[in-house]
Amino acid sequence: MQPNTHVHAHTGPTNCRLRAHLGLVVPKGVFLKVAEETVTWEEGKIFIFDDSWEHEVWHEGDSLRLVLIVDVWHPELTEHERKTLSPI
Repeated sequence: MQPNTHVHAHTGPTNCRLRAHLGLVVPKGVFLKVAEETVTWEEGKIFIFDDSWEHEVWHEGDSLRLVLIVDVWHPELTEHERKTLSPI
């Protein structure tokens, strides 16, 4: 993410997945707000959240922010539900 960027509040399409963020390059001045909690990434650390909750991102720093984003099944889904949802 480039400096001086703001991704406005939005929600993901479903709560059948969780979103994992792995901080790769994390300058000062970057923030993620999920519901009422505001966090910042740490290089080499994973932050997992349900992106069906409202969330937004700010980058007020002065260098590139790089985060690897991976979606994983919500752990409460059954195997049958996962197979049914896979084509979506």
